[in-house]
Amino acid sequence: MKFDNILSEINGFGKFQIKLVLIQILSRITLPCHFLLNNFMAAVPSHHCDISALDNGDLFGNLTLDQKLAVGIPAEQDGTLSSCQMFSVPQYQYLSGSNSSEDAFTVQCWNGWVYDNSTFKSTVATEWDLVCSRKGMNKATATVFFIGVMVGAPLFGFLSDKFGRRPLLLVSYLSSTIFAVLSAFSPSYVMFVIMRFFTGISLAGISIISLVLNVEWFGVEHRTFSGIIISLDWTVGTWTLVGIAYCVNEWRMLILAVTSPLILAIIAWWLPESARWLTANGNAEAAHYYIKKCAEMNNRTECMTDITTKVHFSIVFTLVRQYYNNIMKNMFCVLSYKNYTVVDLFRTPKIRKLTVFSGIVYGVAFTYFGISLNITGFGLNPYLTQFIFASIEMPMMIGVYLFLEKIGRKPGETGTLLLTGLCLFINMFVAQDKWVIPFLARLGVSISPLIMLLEDVWHLLPAVTYCAVAIGSGLVASLLPETLNTQLPEFIEDIEKPRIKIFNHLMKLKADIQYASYRKLT
Repeated sequence: MKFDNILSEINGFGKFQIKLVLIQILSRITLPCHFLLNNFMAAVPSHHCDISALDNGDLFGNLTLDQKLAVGIPAEQDGTLSSCQMFSVPQYQYLSGSNSSEDAFTVQCWNGWVYDNSTFKSTVATEWDLVCSRKGMNKATATVFFIGVMVGAPLFGFLSDKFGRRPLLLVSYLSSTIFAVLSAFSPSYVMFVIMRFFTGISLAGISIISLVLNVEWFGVEHRTFSGIIISLDWTVGTWTLVGIAYCVNEWRMLILAVTSPLILAIIAWWLPESARWLTANGNAEAAHYYIKKCAEMNNRTECMTDITTKVHFSIVFTLVRQYYNNIMKNMFCVLSYKNYTVVDLFRTPKIRKLTVFSGIVYGVAFTYFGISLNITGFGLNPYLTQFIFASIEMPMMIGVYLFLEKIGRKPGETGTLLLTGLCLFINMFVAQDKWVIPFLARLGVSISPLIMLLEDVWHLLPAVTYCAVAIGSGLVASLLPETLNTQLPEFIEDIEKPRIKIFNHLMKLKADIQYASYRKLT
């Protein structure tokens, strides 16, 4: 008995599922707030060297601020003041319009920097002077955070499979809150980076577990809709980030503000365990409890008499599969049905293909965050730019839903990735002063953490990198199987069906006998 059949009987998209999604909005909107936080928390405002050390009690002290800057800081080719250099001695000849450069020796800023705080009162960059030769340290704050996310995804995936979705989701809530608060009160750059790493690990738990929990409670026919609804949390969260960042322009308070929804998520923590997970782990009583709750909330209590039998049958079926697997795995080279590890994702050919190809396709996140984490590259107001980014996503997600329902996942994924790569490729040939033509392609100029530093090697290298990743991901996506209107596999062996055809036939026969016997007894 497939769990999807049980969901269909108790309504795979009713009040129960809607309540589940709405409750998790409180936690999921914090994801984009933290993932895109560096756009505001680590923003680098206009700055120049602190030239107060040039005041030796002579003429310099009687100059206006503009005059001091003119004689103390060299100008770049575009006429703007240098951000990282200053004159070793005042160049008073510039006051009379002279272009003489005698003795105009420049040095690195030796007395710190002066920052423009008209937009941001304080940021990580201004707190610890992460500019000029230390700008890589500023970009590294985002990189370390995403390394934490990379570590947290498999970690919480494994733990939630072992101990359940519900308790590990609460652990994610609590740990994310704790580490975010600690990062806000970090007295040093090193402690701040370490706390951001653990914040990334914890937030990955929210991202992974909440998505799985939602999908496992939705029926096959509503799975696409559920995925789109859940993804809208990202857009809402981005809008929330813009509003909070606009009102809170001090980086420590900003972290606390964007983390505060997690407090509400902990207080309002009503979440069911995944009945699918409980069934797969042989816990019939708990699975039946949550299925009954779902049926009652969805007004399908009349189905529970027959479903009670089916739930117990699902447990018997699982145990039978495990029993037959242990006896016959040497003959048919089949894996055990319990105690899976990450190694099992690479042992058999089909699941290995899915694992590797899905990982490559998800590399599009590299391009997405490369675009999203350099909103200052547009030269526009950062709040407006971030708001436009989020607003563009909303109608596009609705369009994606219609496309996925009518066309399918594989052509949708492949087509959009290849189109992204094409836009980024075209963008490389658009002059920087023509940013409006085309606007979407202009997004590719944005540079992600650390990748921005590749601009020093070749100014087009970041764009080339993003383009290659998008096109490569699109080509690999075409090799993945279509999943439109198909039931979710409940075991790795369900994916490797052709290889264990005889084994599945024997299991089905045994399960049918068990089910018939059970029905006779009941």
